[in-house]
Amino acid sequence: MAIPLVPAPPVPSLLSLHVYPVKSMAGGSPGEAAVEPWGLAGDRRWMVTAPDGRFLTQRQVPRLALGSARALPGGGVRISGPGAAPLEVPVPGPGRRGTVTVEVFRDKVEAVPAGPAADAWVTAFLGVDARLVHMDDPAVRRPVDLRYGRPEDRVGFADGFPLLLTTAASLAALNSLVAGGDHPDEGPLPMDRFRPNVVVGGTGAWAEDGWRRVRLGEVAFRVVKPCGRCVVTTTDQRTAARGREPLHTLGRHRRGATGLVFGQNLIPEHPGVLRAGDPFEVLD
Repeated sequence: MAIPLVPAPPVPSLLSLHVYPVKSMAGGSPGEAAVEPWGLAGDRRWMVTAPDGRFLTQRQVPRLALGSARALPGGGVRISGPGAAPLEVPVPGPGRRGTVTVEVFRDKVEAVPAGPAADAWVTAFLGVDARLVHMDDPAVRRPVDLRYGRPEDRVGFADGFPLLLTTAASLAALNSLVAGGDHPDEGPLPMDRFRPNVVVGGTGAWAEDGWRRVRLGEVAFRVVKPCGRCVVTTTDQRTAARGREPLHTLGRHRRGATGLVFGQNLIPEHPGVLRAGDPFEVLD
């Protein structure tokens, strides 16, 4: 009797890259991206704030999900959204290099105002008084949480760390739990609910819980902290409507020391370039 062929296991690899030029707006999925010490090139260098400098995200303003940001050559950004004419915002020039103090969680960070036209656009689009700011020099502006990083580690306007990694296998496992749970009608959930920078395939579900160092293509990363999840994950990124999942299911199955967790935060050990399809390797 012939021995049935067993399919070879999938090779762990980088499935996709995601860059969000404006924090909490939709971004893009380039085929390749440079890795800088503070994250993927162009990722979360812009942020929307309240007039007093407090950062605004989908937590407070779900409509931010409907805004879209595309990086422009030279570091500028093109912002667009339903019912609003697109606006190209250049990097604030030498004549507007004064900074304002903004807040990202407990961090006070100096940022450069984008200017009246950008402020008017985000205010009209969101329906709340808002400002747009730019991080001019990530090398000096914002260190990471020293409980998890080193004094020299830096981050842009991301929540806390340079990159966020998720895996396709863990999303599939989570969606299986949602399907068998109290709100199966809310699944399956797409990966965009979790706003990752890198999505890895070919691993086991929840395998990332045990990783300490990994390599994607030519770049090695420290795996520093599971990502605690918030209400943003319950926000449909296409409609801005809120649901109950995945927080309901994560609360039952993925409760860790840092809250309800999905994905891992990364700090690059050196610069390089990532490309979709790059091999993935666990180093430690």
